[in-house]
Amino acid sequence: MLPGNINPRQMKAMMKKLGMNVEQIEDVQSIVIRTPKGNWVFDSAEVSAMTMQGTTSYQITGEPRFIPAEIEIPAEDITMVAAQANVPVEKAKEALVATKGDIAEAIMRLAQ
Repeated sequence: MLPGNINPRQMKAMMKKLGMNVEQIEDVQSIVIRTPKGNWVFDSAEVSAMTMQGTTSYQITGEPRFIPAEIEIPAEDITMVAAQANVPVEKAKEALVATKGDIAEAIMRLAQ
């Protein structure tokens, strides 16, 4: 029984009268929400799709894990740091990754 002493069959009938349709999406393996800072990954989640007045909303239930985005460093930044610090390109790239793309900080680290 649901709260308010309404049985599931009555609830389903009421939802149908209101134009609501809820269905479970079966066999969901994973869900990924991509953001500029990284990805939220739901490995095993329950997903419901609710359609009401022509609009479909999705509800995700589960435990997410966050995977930070890898920093994309432009090639010209790498070559500039390598030239300024007088180091190989590989070292310049490592320094830029460590400083999250901060050119000045990467050059200062390599100059020490």
